[in-house]
Amino acid sequence: MKTIIEPFKIKSVEPIRFTSREEREEILKKAGYNPFLIHADDVIIDLLTDSGTSAMSAKQWAGIMEGDESYAGSKSFYRFEKMVKKITGMKHIIPTHQGRAAEKILFSITGGQGKFFPNNTHFDTTRANIEFSKAEAYDLLNEVGKHPEIRADFKGNMDTVALENFILQKGKENIPLCMITITNNSGGGQPVSIENIRETKKVCSKYGIPLFIDACRFAENAYFIKKREKGYQDKSILQIAQEIFSYADGVTMSAKKDALVNIGGFLALNDDSLAMNCRNLLIVTEGFPTYGGLAGRDLEAMAQGLEEILEESYLQYRVRSVEYLGEKLLSAGVPIIEPPGGHAIYIDAKRFLPDVLPEYFPGQAIVCALFLEGGIRTVEIGSVMFGKYDENGKLIAPPMELVRLAIPRRVYTQSHIDYVSEVVIDVFNKRESLKGFKIVYQAPMLRHFTALFEPL
Repeated sequence: MKTIIEPFKIKSVEPIRFTSREEREEILKKAGYNPFLIHADDVIIDLLTDSGTSAMSAKQWAGIMEGDESYAGSKSFYRFEKMVKKITGMKHIIPTHQGRAAEKILFSITGGQGKFFPNNTHFDTTRANIEFSKAEAYDLLNEVGKHPEIRADFKGNMDTVALENFILQKGKENIPLCMITITNNSGGGQPVSIENIRETKKVCSKYGIPLFIDACRFAENAYFIKKREKGYQDKSILQIAQEIFSYADGVTMSAKKDALVNIGGFLALNDDSLAMNCRNLLIVTEGFPTYGGLAGRDLEAMAQGLEEILEESYLQYRVRSVEYLGEKLLSAGVPIIEPPGGHAIYIDAKRFLPDVLPEYFPGQAIVCALFLEGGIRTVEIGSVMFGKYDENGKLIAPPMELVRLAIPRRVYTQSHIDYVSEVVIDVFNKRESLKGFKIVYQAPMLRHFTALFEPL
């Protein structure tokens, strides 16, 4: 097979400022060894997140100029609404300024003390919004998804047996909704099969529990289904997405991922009463229901992005470019979650640094080393992000200690990715010199965004 080239031409460029190792040592120290606190100008390759970091297309930028800024009834809203309805089939489309705003509205209404929310794996803001409402978030990832070194087609799947046991244990009346995140971000960007979504829906319907989809990367998930799930090879990405959402009662989405925009999101619902309550809260917190905290130009760019994300040539390039980085790292012995997911490579910090205990944050040690060696900004997804503590202050570590290298969409070229692989391999070859970290400051929620660290 010939090289899969980028299905676009570059029309505008942004300069990268190169720093020396000595400069990066000082930058890292001033930032409290937290990549979130590093100035973007001091980063050479930014793989902190793929959220809101995409390069927009010429048609999206043209849409920016055409955006209708009417307070109510903007034509840009109706174009956006039409596109979301086409993909999801939902009755009520509620725009928000990003995904966590949709989550905040949804869980403020459905959450509360004594409520429980199962998911294949909650991501950080989803979990935080649930817990902020005093409810509890539970992850029910299938067993194979907990083993980074095992290859399987759909490692992001929900454990449906565990889900039914969870419902029986907690009581269906205490579970306002069940959620599936596609692709499974915290689980390594791994896809979820339609069969698993269908089975999850069956369990939920048995107990009268609505099923919601966290659809941040729905198109990437649909592409994996087309390539890996029997019976879907001849279906379009749109057809697969439509079937996915046909099993759902509601959708939350950060459009900053698969809608290829820098800001935006939505909440989509079928329940009339819930939609009314959500719109009322939207008006109080975000804005009128036809703009929801966004400018009309942002709605226009989202509508266009949702069209472009369905193009199979783009998704083929997207998935292959991530896979390319994974293959280079695996060939050098770097332990990652296998197979590579759709939007990121996840380094397995437990196998990378087996001698650094979870309470000393092996993922954070790798994150800092990657910035120090090559100016690459990444993020820890392990005990810093998801660690909890028992009544004696002892760390309850999550199942996996990971470092995510999230690839922004349409931003970096193959030579950038080659550089990333060289830096990661260099750090891996020097791993014996890496030490753990301790936290010297942390916020009570979402501590990874603002925590300060010191090397041991």
